[in-house]
Formats: sequence, C-alpha cells, structure tokens
Amino acid sequence: MGAPLLQIKGLTVGFTTAQGSLPAVCDVSFEVHAGEVLGLVGESGSGKSVTSLAILRLLPVQARVSGEVHFAGRDLLPTGEEEMRSVRGARISMIFQEPMTALNPVMRVGDQVAEAVLAHQGAGRSQNGQRVGKREAWRIAVEALKDVQIAVAERRARDYPHQLSGGMRQRVMIAMAMVNRPELLIADEPTTALDVTIQAQILELLGELQQRHGLAMLLISHDLAVVSQVAHRVAVMYAGSIVEMGQAARVFQNAAHPYTRGLLEAAPTLSTERERPLKTIEGMVPAMGALTPGCAFEPRCGLRIPACAQAFPPLVEVEPGHWARCPVASHQSPVASVTD
Repeated sequence: MGAPLLQIKGLTVGFTTAQGSLPAVCDVSFEVHAGEVLGLVGESGSGKSVTSLAILRLLPVQARVSGEVHFAGRDLLPTGEEEMRSVRGARISMIFQEPMTALNPVMRVGDQVAEAVLAHQGAGRSQNGQRVGKREAWRIAVEALKDVQIAVAERRARDYPHQLSGGMRQRVMIAMAMVNRPELLIADEPTTALDVTIQAQILELLGELQQRHGLAMLLISHDLAVVSQVAHRVAVMYAGSIVEMGQAARVFQNAAHPYTRGLLEAAPTLSTERERPLKTIEGMVPAMGALTPGCAFEPRCGLRIPACAQAFPPLVEVEPGHWARCPVASHQSPVASVTD
C-alpha cells in the first residue's frame, strides 16, 4: 500500500487548568493512506475533535501536545507557524461542525471561498501561470460552488450565510475546503446539524468528491450509520483513546470491544423491532481528570472483570488487521450491523 499520507504516533493532548494538566487525548496512533477514508467514531467528549485540531495545530495555547503527526513524511508538530499556514487550507483542509458559526456572517459566501484561494496563491494558479487575482479567485470560487452542486452558483455566491439553508451552508463549507484541491480532508461531524434527507445528500457529495479527486479523508462522527456509508476503515475512540480499529466491514460485523458493541446495539436498523426500546449504554464518558488507572470504559461495561480496573489494557490484534483494547470481549457473538 505504500507509505501513509497521514501518520499519527503516540499523540497526547493535555490542557493546563487550575487543577493541573487534564488529559483529553492519550497515546493515539493511526494512519490514513492516499485515497482512503478513515472514520473516527465516538460519543461527544471522547477526544475526536481535539485529535483533528491537533493535526492542524489549531488548539488553544493552554494545550500541551506531544507525539508525532507526520503528513507526507514530515512531522507537523515542530513545523513553524508560517509553514503551517501554507499547509492549512491548501494541502490539508477541514470542514467544521456548524457552518453557521464557521462562516463569516457579514461576508458573501463567494468572497469567503475566494479568500481561501487568495490565501494560497501558490497552490491556486491560473492557466497562464500568473498568480491569481481577485477576479480570477472569484471565478474559481463560483466553479467550486458548482462543483458541490449549488444551483445558480453565480447568484448564490453573492448571498450571505443567513440567506442559505443549512444544507447549502454545508456545501459552501465543503467548497471552501476543496477549492485548493487538498490531499487530505478532515470532516468534523459534517452532517450533525442536518436533517436525514440533506445528510444523505451531503454524504453522497463527499463520497463523489473523494473518488473524483482521489482524496484522503478523516471523517469524524458519533454516528456509526454515517461512517458505515463512506469509510474504508474505522477507529473507535473512548475517553481520549482508541479502543478498536480495523476495516469498517469487520468492525461493524464483528465488533470486539464492548463500547463498539454498545454503539452498534444502540443504533436502529431495518430489522429493529419498533415495539422494543433501543438499548443504551449506561452512564457517561468520564470527564478529563476523572480517569482511573484501568480501562476507562470499565464502570459502564457489562463484561468487566477485576483486572479491567487495575491496568490500562493494550491494543490487541483480535484478527488480522482488527485491533481492540479489551481482553474479554474479542470472541463474543456478532451484533446487528448498522448497514443491515
């Protein structure tokens, strides 16, 4: 398969507070290859968004980051800020969770997409090799809006964010992320604020763009059904750590970790009996600073044994290419897949 485009090694993020340093991400490692979609799944508070912001060095000054973030063979963590600006938006782009807060409310959406072009003039050059000016940047912005299937793009480019629907605002965010043809797209909960119909359209659009441009994608979501439609591989996060990782089909069909199994059982499928209430995972993700020495999921786990509370379990290969951080659940019977 060759060298990965993105390789995370031992990424750890803590935040300095009055109570001391509180961990948000603990020793996270994964890879994303060119043209591959990796789904990063977990409940709110599991560390998914912090991981994505750490990749782009967008965390606040209180954050303390260690480990390695290699992109195209280069570690981004020690890279200077000026060089990072040439990476953000040009080689690595990000779609944020809520477009209404990510877009500037007092700028036309076409100007905001064109601004992304002008910010990376070296990455976006016109046909004659000259640097892109404002007129050319506007033309590229309109083409980018057309590329994400916004009708009457020339007119919509002159609209402000509040004049667009939620689905159209999300398409503008995707256009802004894609306009400089990045190699890696980080999509942080790209469908959270959308209804089911629009959600399906956005996922279909992301899939088309990913295949058309050979894009690598890190898709972050708490929704397994969303990830199952797009991702080639899946990494499940809980309390700042990856607890399961493998090919999407294998993880969904033969989940090894109790947390992954709980997420799958809580998701309705076509075979779910409507008369029966959905299963739930009791309790909540522990807060930063409340982690115990053992498995963070142990207080909520129905399969826990005394050893689970005593030592943090390692990732174990339960089958080729399928890893789980649990010693007791790797051979449980399969659960219903969200794709059923």
